[in-house]
Amino acid sequence: MIRTIPLKALIVGLIAMLASACLAQEMRPHSILVLDQSDGGPFYHQLFSGLREVIGKHSDVHVTVYNESLDMSRFGGKAYEDTLKRYIKEKYQGKQIGAIVSVGAGTTGLVLNWRDELWTGIPIVFAMLDELDVARLKPPPDVTGVIVRLPLADSVKVAQTVVPGLDTIVLVGDDWDRLVVFRNWKDELSTVAAGLQVIEMVGQKMSDIRKRVAELPPRSAIIYSSIFSDGEGAFYPPFVALGMIAEAANRPIVVAAETFLAPGGIGGIVLTPSLIGANAATITLRILDGERPEQIPPVHGGVKPIFNWPQLQRWNVSETTLPEGSEIRFREPTFVERYRWQSLAIAAALLVQAGLIMFLLHERHMRHDAEVESQKRMTELAHVNRQATTSELSSSIAHELNQPLGSILTNAETAELMLASDNPDLGEIREILADIKRDDQRAGEVIRRLRGFLKRTPFEIRDIDLNEIMSETFKFLSVQASARNVALDLQIAPGALRVRGDAIQLQQVVLNLVVNSMDAMTAVPYGRRVIGRIKLNDGSSAAISISDSGPGIPPDKLGKVFDPFFTTKDQGMGIGLSIARTIILAHKGQIWAENLNNGGAAFHFTLPLTA
Repeated sequence: MIRTIPLKALIVGLIAMLASACLAQEMRPHSILVLDQSDGGPFYHQLFSGLREVIGKHSDVHVTVYNESLDMSRFGGKAYEDTLKRYIKEKYQGKQIGAIVSVGAGTTGLVLNWRDELWTGIPIVFAMLDELDVARLKPPPDVTGVIVRLPLADSVKVAQTVVPGLDTIVLVGDDWDRLVVFRNWKDELSTVAAGLQVIEMVGQKMSDIRKRVAELPPRSAIIYSSIFSDGEGAFYPPFVALGMIAEAANRPIVVAAETFLAPGGIGGIVLTPSLIGANAATITLRILDGERPEQIPPVHGGVKPIFNWPQLQRWNVSETTLPEGSEIRFREPTFVERYRWQSLAIAAALLVQAGLIMFLLHERHMRHDAEVESQKRMTELAHVNRQATTSELSSSIAHELNQPLGSILTNAETAELMLASDNPDLGEIREILADIKRDDQRAGEVIRRLRGFLKRTPFEIRDIDLNEIMSETFKFLSVQASARNVALDLQIAPGALRVRGDAIQLQQVVLNLVVNSMDAMTAVPYGRRVIGRIKLNDGSSAAISISDSGPGIPPDKLGKVFDPFFTTKDQGMGIGLSIARTIILAHKGQIWAENLNNGGAAFHFTLPLTA
């Protein structure tokens, strides 16, 4: 019993101590003081925005953020540092600070020096220190943060990339001692610039710098650190100074900060402030949420290759030569990139339209081929129909030829007898020869009309006169009509009625209609009559009608007379009226039949006149 009591007491004491330590760790204030060495320019603004974005997503407990810009690029010295120390001590006296975030090597050095007096036991998270800064400052184990690697060698490699055959680097910036971010470049210069000529424009007046950068040698590149003053009493942010230099420079400017791209830097391996701020915020939140800073190793990051597209274009630098993973800024998006969905919709519509056009062209081609084939077959069928009609008219044609041939023979025999006499009458012989010539011409005209009617020609469109078509057809059928005791009467229009069409086929239409009318009057004992009329219809078309004095068309068959192979004749083929309709439709006309009130039938068709 004597031994157990102290053991229990010891265990209880240890538990109490551990609980107190855990409680103290859990109760760390959720507030951050951010100290930056700059004057609060664009770089710090982006860094602070990256930090606030990550902290704003912290869902457990609200985190209060205080921030101060120490402006160490323009002000320095022990007196200034003592003033800052008193100002911060008085301003934040009584404020519960859970962690300090120091941005830059200069700020981190001050924070480490002031820590014992101002922030005893408060964790420190540094941001934007390179490896040389960490080695120089030697922070204690409970100080962690974000290490960035920004050696001068990276900028020299970029300069060699953007300027083929580089032999000169031009360093432009403030005095090395005044720089807080790029101060280590001075120590690297002798090593990384081996084999290159170095022109230092460090700590010079802005007016002198602008003159010199306008006359640099061809195979050179400018490497810019930072300038805060024109050397004559005026101060401005480093990105403003870079813009003034870029206006005058005749060579590309390699930069090491993202905010230096827009004023005229071509790019490089640059500090990315938003990424640095986000990394620092992540580490700080881990500490506020209970992790011990000595258990969180520093992270490396916040640097990436970024380039300025207009400057790449200006200096003819190919995108393929840039470091792997390079990001291109300020590139104007193409029309397709800017209006991607609209472009896809337009492209889809164009493809559909192109497909539809191709389909329609194919259909048009097929339709044209079908029309040509149809016209060819129609021409062949019409030729067969003309041959059949001519066969029916063969006796009339033979009779029409026999008349002039018989007269020629008689006149020739008479002239022969007269020449055998002792005193032939030469005047009468001349009259006989004139008769022979006239009869020969008459027979030749019959043969000409017959050959023209039977000629097998393709469908040929030309200007023709309907009066001539009707007159020739009625003359051709005059003998047949006389043999059938049918009176032909033609009433033509005054003046020419010109249409565009095929003369042979339109003549065939008239012939088919007249022959069809004569066939219909076979059983009529007397008064057989066929009347053809041509007249101007409405100023834009001509109307032709063929009427007869036959029995007419049975009402139940009136709508079928133009159907193929429909006929009321015992020996008919039923294709004459069908061919007539096909020909008229091919000439963009109309054809129809009707019964007359006083008996007989009439066939009408119209054709458009030429302009």
